[in-house]
Amino acid sequence: VPNANHQRALLPPSPLLLRPRTSTRSSASARSAPRAVSPATPTTAATNDPDAGAQPGQLPLANKWEEFAARVSGEWDGFGADFTVAGDPVELPANVVPDAYREWGVQVFDWQTQCPTLADPAAPGALHYRLVRLLPTVGCEADAATVHTSHQRHVSSATAFAYGGAGGSYVATWPKGPSAVLEVEHCICHPDNAEVRVRLVQTVALAKDAARLRGVKVFSEQWYGPYRNGDQLGGCALRESAFAAGERLPASEVVGQWESAARFSGALDPVTGKFAGLEPDHEPRRTARDGAGVVTLLPKQLWSSLKVSGGDGDGDDGDVVCEVGWLLG
Repeated sequence: VPNANHQRALLPPSPLLLRPRTSTRSSASARSAPRAVSPATPTTAATNDPDAGAQPGQLPLANKWEEFAARVSGEWDGFGADFTVAGDPVELPANVVPDAYREWGVQVFDWQTQCPTLADPAAPGALHYRLVRLLPTVGCEADAATVHTSHQRHVSSATAFAYGGAGGSYVATWPKGPSAVLEVEHCICHPDNAEVRVRLVQTVALAKDAARLRGVKVFSEQWYGPYRNGDQLGGCALRESAFAAGERLPASEVVGQWESAARFSGALDPVTGKFAGLEPDHEPRRTARDGAGVVTLLPKQLWSSLKVSGGDGDGDDGDVVCEVGWLLG
């Protein structure tokens, strides 16, 4: 994300990175009409030209998108919370919290959320989701749950979108309002359980000579069933729980020398200029993470950072590097 004074696409010249491990499963099947598929269900796609857009040893683009669409589509229910740059959870507004919580002296930081998501397996790039925040309830009052806000997003409105194939993970940047502000969304699926994921959304303000992290939103979600456009609440059957007030990840778990097997995107769709699949990088990437820049330590073994790299000495400004991590095992 270059500084805002550059009149060019809001993408770094260096590759987008996505670090979650993924396992590729495939089976022979013919293209069929869009259907509800569990994230754990193996799937593949057939194309008229099986080699179109593919490099040796790689799946064709259409196959990768159909695998991704099967993993990402469905009803994702869970909890979400806002955090300051310092990692402090933001309390919900008093007007949405039941009086009983105040009487008990309980602070409420988490929204119960729904995120019905649908990707058309036959149309790469056709993905939309709806983020629903529900008003807090006292006890198990699933039938009394009321929608507080409902916000829909479609990939067509993103300034960049890159997806991780069979794993169901993706990275996207969304413009926020008329000012030079972006929301950088990182969706990371659990490498050992495709029905569990986290989404971290960094709000980044771009100025003429600086970039600033305004805050981080965190959503901890589980796949609840096939896509139904949010017509049913998870209620008491919800497997997730509130997390915002939980223990934060220690800084010692983040800094140090790291090596990763990465997926990256070095080329965008020539038509849209913003859409790409993430490809495996066969060379290990080594990172020395020293805590420089803005590092936000979060609950659920999560962290976020924003760092501005130096310029190249030829008058080009530095790039803004947005990164998140989920420490597992």
